[in-house]
Amino acid sequence: MEWMATPYGIWALFAIAFVESSVFPIPPDVFLIALCIAVPAKSFRYAAVCTLGSVLGGMFGYGLGFWFMDSLGQGIMNMYNLADKYEIVRQVYDKYGVLAVGTAGFTPLPYKLFTLSAGFFQLNFPAFVLVSIVSRAARFFLVAAFVWKFGASIKHLISRYFNIISIVFMAILIGSFFLIKLI
Repeated sequence: MEWMATPYGIWALFAIAFVESSVFPIPPDVFLIALCIAVPAKSFRYAAVCTLGSVLGGMFGYGLGFWFMDSLGQGIMNMYNLADKYEIVRQVYDKYGVLAVGTAGFTPLPYKLFTLSAGFFQLNFPAFVLVSIVSRAARFFLVAAFVWKFGASIKHLISRYFNIISIVFMAILIGSFFLIKLI
């Protein structure tokens, strides 16, 4: 915890969030929680850094999928056994477009699969970035807010119920999109 409270901790968080969005298998949430517990007053700063790193990493993943899917992108998906899910993601994109990226950005779905395939399927890049910012910020700021408000005791709750929290939030988010579309 002492090391995480140093200036190197925030850089490590940024780097982990960046590479997780395109190649790394471990989500940055655990490191974000540890940093927020170490220095609660900086929780929202850590969430912002995590969001920035993740979105930039997602943009990098989009570029890999756009320009290098046949070589690098496919290799990354094979490394994590995601190749069989690729066709499912294509069908999801056909039906929901960038909203699929938002779902992956907030939930435990493999965000890297969606960033790589978004580039390959050439989803609208500005929309991809906007949805990534909203979904990743919602995820990381929610974690930071809980840790900031409730301290170390919330760590167990987040770890245990994150999937349920994600589903409830996504239902609210999707409902909001439909409500806005109707208005």
